[in-house]
Amino acid sequence: MTIKILADDVISKIAAGEVIERPASVVKELIENAIDAGANEISIRVEDSGKKLIEVSDNGCGMNAEDLRNAIQRHATSKLRDADDLFHIHTLGFRGEALAAAGSVSRMTIRSRMVSDLNGQKITVDSGNILGLKQESMPAGTIVSVENLFCNVPARLKFLKSDTTEKNQIDTLVSRYAMAYPSIHWQYTHNQRPVLATSGNGKAREVLASIYGIDVARQLLDVDLEEDNIHISGFISPVALTRSNRREMIFFVNGRWIQDIQLNSAVMRAYQSLIMVGRYPIVILSIEMDPEEIDVNVHPSKAEIRFRSADKVISAVHRSVRFGLVSQSPVPELSKPIQWQTWAENRSLTPNVSSAVSHPADEEENTDIGFPQADPNSRTFRQENFVSPAGAASRFPILRWIGQIGGTYILAEGPDGLYLIDQHAAHERVLFEELLNRPRDESISQILLDPEVVQLPPWQADLLEKNIPILEKLGFEIEPFGPSAFRIIAIPSIFKKGNPAAAIRSVVEDFEEDEEPLKAEIENLIAARVCKSMAVKGGQILSDEEQRALIRDLENCQNPRTCPHGRPTMIHLSINLLEQQFGRKGKI
Repeated sequence: MTIKILADDVISKIAAGEVIERPASVVKELIENAIDAGANEISIRVEDSGKKLIEVSDNGCGMNAEDLRNAIQRHATSKLRDADDLFHIHTLGFRGEALAAAGSVSRMTIRSRMVSDLNGQKITVDSGNILGLKQESMPAGTIVSVENLFCNVPARLKFLKSDTTEKNQIDTLVSRYAMAYPSIHWQYTHNQRPVLATSGNGKAREVLASIYGIDVARQLLDVDLEEDNIHISGFISPVALTRSNRREMIFFVNGRWIQDIQLNSAVMRAYQSLIMVGRYPIVILSIEMDPEEIDVNVHPSKAEIRFRSADKVISAVHRSVRFGLVSQSPVPELSKPIQWQTWAENRSLTPNVSSAVSHPADEEENTDIGFPQADPNSRTFRQENFVSPAGAASRFPILRWIGQIGGTYILAEGPDGLYLIDQHAAHERVLFEELLNRPRDESISQILLDPEVVQLPPWQADLLEKNIPILEKLGFEIEPFGPSAFRIIAIPSIFKKGNPAAAIRSVVEDFEEDEEPLKAEIENLIAARVCKSMAVKGGQILSDEEQRALIRDLENCQNPRTCPHGRPTMIHLSINLLEQQFGRKGKI
């Protein structure tokens, strides 16, 4: 369709605003134009997180010379003609602002050729000034190159986030559109390194495997519901597969990636009582409905929309997710045969008892764990013979083990009352201090017999690669193993059991978008996240000796009363409080 300048009355009805806020904004607009042009092959090339170069090429319908001249003008579009068309939009773009906005803050070159033309056309815009239009030989389609973004607006450049954050924004954006359009062959590189590539065969689960890894993609449950002229399709995670934030709750409406709090709430209500508080599912849902039922002219970024019948849409999303969970969630199975683990497997000590049996955890992925042998005779309660170990908190009393409650809490007696110890938080503290306080001349790593490969989304792969030196200092040995994939060769020797891949994922899953810890804090932060993943979980039955050993190790910690994240490891019920509760002393 021919590109024309919009009439003034139409321009006045379009929500105004700056559409180019950061490099990811440019990528978004160019990708959407390529999709609207009918492309089934889209290539994105980025350098220096988009500040030096953003280039998007496609094999879409292309433009002729007149279209090119109009395309760089403000409010020039082929996607609507009058104000009524704003409520019949079937395309991703419609404002006609993006190319003009990008050309005003960069050096932008557009090359394009229609299939029916013998030659293509090339036009260059430098900081809003048109440098000329000329013919150029090229295949059918369009190539848009944006160089030196914000070169004439240094203040805008100064307010960009770190290179890692800006690249993560682009990674996320490209990954989202690859999920929404599996029939498009996507290729995305950053600084000439491949980040994401898809086959374009239309198989959405294959795209998810290239982003999240095969294991995650295989576990996702299908969703497909159609009612009241609303079609909801996509994937949701089973209750055992969750994340620490809402970042992987992704929604598309008529192919447009949007953020909507009400849709998030509908999904969380469907998972209510099935997952822990503070954990969130992976959700990739596509909502197809009549364009007249939505208003996309809400915000310049087009990331927010309004539903004419919001309650109907939210209800449909809730039912589709709940039905998918109830109808497809598998019956939990043991991932491996129950095995008895001796203390000799953990600390090379003479075994007396066998290890704990692993039970389904109520916190995170369950792992088997062992503790060093403890002499039963040494744990009887006799404070007069107790000598505080070097570095231990002097005010932490010696405890006499009593038992385990609910497979989660260890009950112990002290000279001043009862102590309820959270085994997960306590073991986090023990592992954390042992990991950081080991002598550096000690052998800190153990080689895995079968190296594990972990696949991460592109935005997380960058974070992990950036922090590999710190992980190596802690005792991990990790190497790149293809785009966004890493191979774990060795892990710290104190981790005799557990899931190394889960530990590595924990390093990056909890990072917020703009989190930039101080260098002095980053090692402790990463160590804390790894230890949380590898620690014994709530709901895991421990043997009597393991419980005693955990108490002993906690007594030797410098900060035994909290886990590395600040959560208490224990609750103290004083004798005075117990006497009051039983009416022996004072009032209840």
